[in-house]
Amino acid sequence: MYHSVGDRRDDPYRITVTPDRLAAQLGRLRRRGLRGVGVAALLAARARGEGRGLVGLTFDDGYADFVEHALPVLRHWGCGATLFVLPGRLGGDNAWDPLGPRKPLLTADGVRRAAAAGVEIGSHGLTHVDLTEADDATLTAETAGSRAALAELIGAPVAGFCYPYGTVDARAVEAVRAAGYTYGCAIDPGPLTAPHALPRVHVGQRDTAVRLLLKTRLHRWRRRPAAGV
Repeated sequence: MYHSVGDRRDDPYRITVTPDRLAAQLGRLRRRGLRGVGVAALLAARARGEGRGLVGLTFDDGYADFVEHALPVLRHWGCGATLFVLPGRLGGDNAWDPLGPRKPLLTADGVRRAAAAGVEIGSHGLTHVDLTEADDATLTAETAGSRAALAELIGAPVAGFCYPYGTVDARAVEAVRAAGYTYGCAIDPGPLTAPHALPRVHVGQRDTAVRLLLKTRLHRWRRRPAAGV
């Protein structure tokens, strides 16, 4: 689970990695015989019994720096990824982060450029709200509404959803399932772990080879596998 790729001198939430650090992390994956792919591709490969050697890579929030900094690194290492964007905030910024700094989000053209480059586009909701606190109308707009908006934008079905803030409850999971998504990504969904609430591991600037190895091992110990995936 990545977020922004670029300048991280002002990074209070530790959501940014530099392009060099991302390149080093992906290089370590490739040297271990692993390859990063989008989540839909990973799930499809696992369903065919061909998931060995694949790692799902996700980038949350849809920052504009994805096209400028992350995409060239992914191309260099022959990796794919899923980019979770907010169709209700295209061309805006991360207004939901009170401490800042303000980071620009992809425009509609930027999202289409990423999709044309082979990146899977998924929904991060419409405007980045906590779905566990949303009323019924907001919940529908953030799940079904965002999926419809993105499908129109990229001219293709949208399979994946990512829960803003990683917060999830049974009601939010059911809304994502009912909206027609194939899968949903959370962070640590606990007993809700399933195809529509997949656990992920945050990767940041401080994650060297040793830290990444420890995180993968702790992930297997702390988070239950999703049945049927």
